[in-house]
Amino acid sequence: MRDYRHYDTQVPGGLLPAGSSVHHMMVTLTLNDELVVQDVSTRMAATPFSACLEIESSLKAMIGARIGNGWRRAISDRIGGTNSCTHLRELLINMATAALQTIPTWKAQQLKAQGQSAIDRPHYLGHCHAWRLDGPVVKRLFPQFHQPTLQESHEPD
Repeated sequence: MRDYRHYDTQVPGGLLPAGSSVHHMMVTLTLNDELVVQDVSTRMAATPFSACLEIESSLKAMIGARIGNGWRRAISDRIGGTNSCTHLRELLINMATAALQTIPTWKAQQLKAQGQSAIDRPHYLGHCHAWRLDGPVVKRLFPQFHQPTLQESHEPD
């Protein structure tokens, strides 16, 4: 995450020139195929205060947590409040989406490559507009899980 301003900004430490980062933070999660955090690293290249760097390793507390139901709660419990940084917590919350779209897809492809059937019902169905159960994507790619709307189910083919 990088945020910068296109104008000079007065900050507690002096003047921050236009184009300079107020925050520039990176988080890397290492997960196993069960979506359990194996490692986490953080880099805070720019922060508004030097005190922010004191909690740069705070996300290590997430090791052992599993992405899925309760992920936000685990973040809050392990690194909530002043134990970490709002921006780092928000990055972690959003990383769950990428992990939930990547790892199960990889697992399904591995099973298919081994001649095994993939997961019965992909977990992401019904969790976003494109993957809605009554939508065209599910109808085309997973017709067995398609749930037509009441109107659509009464229309002739």
